[in-house]
Amino acid sequence: MKVVGIDLGSRQVKMVVMEQEKIVLKKKISTVHFYRNYCSYDGKVQVDFKKLHILDFDQAISTGYGRNNTNLKECKPINEIKAHVYGAMFQTGMKDFILLDIGGQDVKVSKVEKGVLTDLELNDKCAASCGRYLENMANVLEISQDELSDYWEEPIQLNSTCAVFSESELIGKIAEGVPLPNLAAGVNFSLYQRLRPLLSRFKGKNLLVSGGVAYNQAIINYLKQEYDQVICLDEPQFNGAIGCAYYGNMKQ
Repeated sequence: MKVVGIDLGSRQVKMVVMEQEKIVLKKKISTVHFYRNYCSYDGKVQVDFKKLHILDFDQAISTGYGRNNTNLKECKPINEIKAHVYGAMFQTGMKDFILLDIGGQDVKVSKVEKGVLTDLELNDKCAASCGRYLENMANVLEISQDELSDYWEEPIQLNSTCAVFSESELIGKIAEGVPLPNLAAGVNFSLYQRLRPLLSRFKGKNLLVSGGVAYNQAIINYLKQEYDQVICLDEPQFNGAIGCAYYGNMKQ
């Protein structure tokens, strides 16, 4: 049984090929490049799997950001929550956990008990609690996102609740001569503060983290103050695609 899982994110498209519940291929392509170079449109988006060198599969499952774009020809669409929950269960073998997925443009928190989704919370209205916020603020500081994630101690307070206004506030702090480590820590801490209200209703010991922001060690350090165990998934950016492929294997 060979299943393709596709997660169409706001910034990147992730693809996983799974055979007999074993991952045999992973691909990651920028979203614009994917649609421009690997797709055509004929009532639905048609993916050129041959051009992607993905051949002879039994079925394909898709999920991702934007309902109108995930219903691909030759693919069965499933919602993002289901995909990410299945991905987390496949990657960890756990059946009881809270899953925090921080994507480029949205945040999802899911509570899973005995392998069943029992509660969820979403934020897709503002970029200030998402990966795009960290990307923009790193650009303002003229450092990489990897370097940004190194700083979490002694953060300055950034009060703006808007991603756009936060940039102006950060520039003001730079003009005041605040050192880079404190500025960068302030950026990370401000995102963590926006995550806390989403997480406050979810009680549990095990927090799993997926999405690109899972690589930000500062955010992980802050989250460790709230939970007994915080686990960054081995493949945080591919979790949705993995969940699609795993779902396809299970439902065959």
